[in-house]
Amino acid sequence: MTTMISNLPRVLIEEIFFRVPLKSLRAVRLTCKSWNTLSKSRSFRKLYISKRATREEESMMIAMMNFDLYSMGVVVDDDVDPSKAFKKKRNKKSIAFKRQPIFLDEQVKISQVFHCEGLLLCFLKEDDTRVVVWNPYCGQTRWIQLRYSHRPHKDRFIYALGYKDKESRGSFQLLRFVDYFLGAPKNQYFWYEIYDFNSDSWTTLDVTPHWCIYCCDRGVSLNGNTYWCAKERKAEDDIVDHIISFDFTNERFGPLLPLPSKVMEHEYEIVTLSYVKEEKLAALFQHYEADWNEFDIWITTKIDAEVVSWSMFLRMDTGPRIEVPHICEGFFIDEEKKVAMGFEEDFDRKTFIIIGEAGYVRKLDIKAHVDRKCRPTVCSYVPSLVQIKKPARGKRKRQSSLEKRLFDQNMLRLEAFKKLGGYF
Repeated sequence: MTTMISNLPRVLIEEIFFRVPLKSLRAVRLTCKSWNTLSKSRSFRKLYISKRATREEESMMIAMMNFDLYSMGVVVDDDVDPSKAFKKKRNKKSIAFKRQPIFLDEQVKISQVFHCEGLLLCFLKEDDTRVVVWNPYCGQTRWIQLRYSHRPHKDRFIYALGYKDKESRGSFQLLRFVDYFLGAPKNQYFWYEIYDFNSDSWTTLDVTPHWCIYCCDRGVSLNGNTYWCAKERKAEDDIVDHIISFDFTNERFGPLLPLPSKVMEHEYEIVTLSYVKEEKLAALFQHYEADWNEFDIWITTKIDAEVVSWSMFLRMDTGPRIEVPHICEGFFIDEEKKVAMGFEEDFDRKTFIIIGEAGYVRKLDIKAHVDRKCRPTVCSYVPSLVQIKKPARGKRKRQSSLEKRLFDQNMLRLEAFKKLGGYF
């Protein structure tokens, strides 16, 4: 007697799913209707995530390299002995590294990526007129047309993806802004706008910033809000000593919140944010000069729009014996294993580094072609069943006369700013 594939025992179907890499999940789901229904249930998603995490104690990440995205996994052995940190042969078996390409479309090249609740906001290498929001787990996408695009040198606009409804994690919005503040208050230009997925429309926000967020800071999503490193607008130096968040529910920025005061004594010039299991913020502090031989990582013990408190997670100070690796762009924290991971800032090769306590450092050669125009980045990734709402046909919200006037005014201000010699 032949058993139909749709009639296989659920435990067997689940085992098939657990063995399938993320990039192939969509194809497996479409095997039959019952499999597709099963994969979209919340109970299955939770089980899938927990089993993938415990099967090999694997850290799930999304990486961007050479304008392509990869699903990555790193298994760190609990028996790593930090005292043998610099004896590479003795630690060779302590790390297992895997990476697999995932394609939105094999013809589409990605220049930047922003993660929020299992959704990826992707910026295209060859097309600066639109962006796409993608759920790799469900295979859903939504393309968003930008109202204005300007890239003579690089995109100075900053983007963030978040949601209004904190309980259901629904009502997604896209924040987009530009803030040129060198020479402020006389020589400055800023423009803040937000796109609503439900109404399929853009709205200009009334924002007068008293802070500075650098255009190279991509921000981090946490509980539906987005956080950036920032500083006082009137500050005379360029040292970043605060963070600031945008609350998508209220559509406003919160107050400047302090970075840990103790770490600021080391005069770090580079601060990068990440998150731990979508529950805590993590801040990586580094120097521009490699010969400083130190860095710090702190994580939040409490975080909301108004209050933040910090705890040291990891500190490295090797002295003159070894050069501290420099992590570029994003990084990943494994709180249980007490390690941090990311790509090393190296234009000649792609090196993935793992850093732990007592000076533990491991470098893994990715053995990939190096494209110097694309800086690699990595972030934690948890598959999500969040549905990307499609715009209703024929129901797009009509632009109000006020919004049209605000848009035209911002365009005129921009042209006047460029004529005055403003670099954009």
